[in-house]
Amino acid sequence: MIKINLLPHREAKRKERKNAFYAMLLVSLVFGGLIVLVVGGFIATKISNQNQRNDFIKAENTRLDAQIAEIATLKQEIEALKARQQAVEDLQSDRNQPVYLMDELVKQVPEGVYLRTFKQTGQRVALNGYAQSNERVSELLRNLSNNSPWLERPDLIEIRSTGVGQGKDAKKVFDFTINVGIKRPRDKEQAASGPVKAGAAGAAAGAASKKP
Repeated sequence: MIKINLLPHREAKRKERKNAFYAMLLVSLVFGGLIVLVVGGFIATKISNQNQRNDFIKAENTRLDAQIAEIATLKQEIEALKARQQAVEDLQSDRNQPVYLMDELVKQVPEGVYLRTFKQTGQRVALNGYAQSNERVSELLRNLSNNSPWLERPDLIEIRSTGVGQGKDAKKVFDFTINVGIKRPRDKEQAASGPVKAGAAGAAAGAASKKP
């Protein structure tokens, strides 16, 4: 009988399979490493691009902040210039206020009222004088409040009974003090334009409501 020893053949096959396994494992490691490198490089590129975008956005935000600060400064300068211009215009217009005041006092002071003094402080004028009765003072207040285009918001500060003259010429009068506001020309123009604008708006609304 012929005997064949298969052990060396099996050992050789086992060794070949082991070598093939290690070779495939090495190939897998190399392939996996390549994949990791490619994916890592891709992600690193994306991160770098995003960082560049972030840096660009930060730079633009800084530039916009500087522009906003400059605009705010320009607005403040413009407001300051407007305030100065308005102050100059007010000074120019206020030079004519004594004329308007005297003219209005002549028109609005009723009979039976005698003004002794008047003093202007800013846009308020303190009037002091005598009146024959309380009704005369009330009439003066109504005239200053409703009939004068230059005077507004009169306030009765004080009124008291007193006597003037001596002997046969002595008479009882009412000593009064009134505080009234005087308008600037621009205030008068705004007050005059207000009713005109309101009337135009009402007419437009009425015309719109008539449309079918």
